[in-house]
Amino acid sequence: MRALVSALSGALFGLGLLVSGMTDTARVQGWLDVAGHWDPTLAFVLGGAVLPMVLVWRIAARRRLALLGAPIPPMPEQVIDARLIGGSALFGAGWALAGFCPGPALATLGWSGLGGTVFVLAMIGGMLLHQALLRRRAVLAA
Repeated sequence: MRALVSALSGALFGLGLLVSGMTDTARVQGWLDVAGHWDPTLAFVLGGAVLPMVLVWRIAARRRLALLGAPIPPMPEQVIDARLIGGSALFGAGWALAGFCPGPALATLGWSGLGGTVFVLAMIGGMLLHQALLRRRAVLAA
């Protein structure tokens, strides 16, 4: 049941990205072009995502179990460190250069052509490299 709900949630997210135009790399890059022809569409999409989540986070904070019965994990400690800042900068640079972030990249994989496929493969490669570096760091620290 959890896999079905996850798949439906992912499909709804992808559909939302498609309907809102966030799978269009030119629109996303227009959001980032504050000195040129700025496109505010992404601000409305972000607001449409964040505002309902504020309500859901408040409800979840009062519950112990999710709707499907799994325990709700505690909120992670909010630490702003060099790793967070560096990762955010890399994410932003990749987003600005390609016009894709992971969600829209996956949502457009079927029709984005070679560029979208290369992006997704590079994204997966980066994730695998990150995991390998974390494992290496753990081995060296031990």
